[in-house]
Amino acid sequence: MVRSEFISLLETLMRVAGRKMAKKRRKGRGGEDMMGREMGERAEDGDGRRLDERGRSCHGRDRPSPPRLLDGTVPSPKPTRPSLGPFAPELLRKRYLRRDLSGEVAETAEEMFSRVARTVARAEGRFGGDATAMASRFRDVMTGGLFLPNSPTLMNAGLALGQLSACFVLPVEDSMDGIFGALKEMAKIHQSGGGTGFSFSRLRPKGDPVRATGGIASGPVSFMEVFDAATEVIKQGGRRRGANMAVLRADHPDIIEFVRAKERQGRLQNFNLSVGATGDLMARARSGKEFELRNPRTGLVAETVDASNLLREMAANAWRRGDPGVLFLDRINDAHPIPGTIEATNPCGEQPLLPYESCNLGSLNLSRFAGGGEVDWDGLEEMARLAVRFLDDVLEVNRFPLRRIREATLRSRKIGLGVMGFAEMLIELGISYASKEAVEMAEEAMGFIASSARDESRSLGEERGSFPLLEESNLGYDAMRNATVTTVAPTGSISLIAGTSPGIEPLFGLSYSRDLLGDEMVAMNPLFERMAKDRGLGDGLIRHVAARGTLAGAEGVPDDLKELFVTAMEVAPAQHVKIQAAFQRFTDNGVSKTVNLPNEATVEDVLNIFALAHDLGCKGITVYRYGSRDQLLHLGEGRGTEAEIDPGGLGCRICD
Repeated sequence: MVRSEFISLLETLMRVAGRKMAKKRRKGRGGEDMMGREMGERAEDGDGRRLDERGRSCHGRDRPSPPRLLDGTVPSPKPTRPSLGPFAPELLRKRYLRRDLSGEVAETAEEMFSRVARTVARAEGRFGGDATAMASRFRDVMTGGLFLPNSPTLMNAGLALGQLSACFVLPVEDSMDGIFGALKEMAKIHQSGGGTGFSFSRLRPKGDPVRATGGIASGPVSFMEVFDAATEVIKQGGRRRGANMAVLRADHPDIIEFVRAKERQGRLQNFNLSVGATGDLMARARSGKEFELRNPRTGLVAETVDASNLLREMAANAWRRGDPGVLFLDRINDAHPIPGTIEATNPCGEQPLLPYESCNLGSLNLSRFAGGGEVDWDGLEEMARLAVRFLDDVLEVNRFPLRRIREATLRSRKIGLGVMGFAEMLIELGISYASKEAVEMAEEAMGFIASSARDESRSLGEERGSFPLLEESNLGYDAMRNATVTTVAPTGSISLIAGTSPGIEPLFGLSYSRDLLGDEMVAMNPLFERMAKDRGLGDGLIRHVAARGTLAGAEGVPDDLKELFVTAMEVAPAQHVKIQAAFQRFTDNGVSKTVNLPNEATVEDVLNIFALAHDLGCKGITVYRYGSRDQLLHLGEGRGTEAEIDPGGLGCRICD
């Protein structure tokens, strides 16, 4: 809804929500955002139905028979009505729902989930399973907000393109053919809805001789601008903006130019930047030693710099603009289970991949497995196992954009099961995000999910066959279907669909507005509404939160409620890192997380965060300081309030 409608709706909700919300567990509630092309023009013509604000067909029972999809099946006429978040209907209408040849929406949210479930479940038939029964299970968990796959799966399953993966890494070799070949491959992936990661570390440094022409090289950053410009052009015709990650090793001679690449506002806006750091750099920075920069073409030392000054330069630019982040490449490769060297990740940093690998991600909604102070561990295990089966089925039915990607992906069969709704799970359990107990719950929950997911992959390996590189891996299993099974993604878009908090982030605000594809939307956290009503705190507090977005300055609020509903900027930076590290300990791949810093934070604070992340075993780290760039979300009722803030932790700023 637009902001002008919010207050009147809020008053209605206040009158009716109390008793209903107290008796019922909340309904599901938003991830990744890379761009795709307009898929509707390649889908079969439908009936052009539009949706009302609740996601229902405006034509009601008089709608014509639904068209057949590419698999020849007809959408289920009465699937379970989805449990959607307040932003979901508009987001689905603009970006996810199938369109007919005239560009009109041709399916409801229910039919979208049925389309996806039916397409993915076709894989079950290849192994002697009941595809129809499994499609029903897949549909029910998605419509119930218990689990959602990455956005390309929701957008493309059952349609002409059929590309279902979110994450890709492409190599960039030090030649014109290599550079522009990667650019062409990037364009194909972006058209299909995927995001791309690149390491530019193999490119010769700026000023290096080019023997073929007798000229000199322009360096990695100049070619990054070419990739950025191409992404900008491609996204103009797509449903989502292009998403890229650029990685440069800390020992590349052009590292300072790379670190400063976003000093000018608007430059490389389709890229996240990450420095590929190592334990050696961190150790030398602490001891004040020098650090060698090496020409990747020759392997020779090009320059020696003070390691602590280099790390401080990284921290200063992260403080100023939010980029670069840091990837601890040696730690990533030490934990990687199969042969090969990882040089880059997907756009948001949570999925390290070998060249030409892709990965399918999906997330469990933890908020739906907690209530009354308890966790439904049996339900969580069942859902983790089903989600692993779903993601492995996606690999079977996926249409990969390039032959080399298909080959590399199916050698390892990597999947990434993660979570969303962690903050709301804690609230249901009566645990403050800012507490030691929150860290303990992070470890317990992710450890439990990882164990269940790995065991299910082992069972699938026995049933269907192991991934081809198992014998060359360090996993130590006789059977295993997937080389990796867990990844914690930002879930910016899919958590909006499910109506829960993104990934493992704290609540951005108790009430906030969001620019959703050109429309300003406003929402209030239903958990807060419910608990405020249960405590009898009255309409005045609701109005305060609607205006400001937090409990700051509110009178008469019990201390335990203030602790329970702490928001992102109120959580200590070290606690952000501890939560990330707790999840990382039980995650095969990486963990997407942003450390939020107040505006008055210093460069020294950022340096401390980098050091703490390395010490606690994180594979990477990203920081955001309040006010350091233009904001997309705002606390309270919208733009222009005192509480404006950029949501450093609300999903990935490139992917969403």
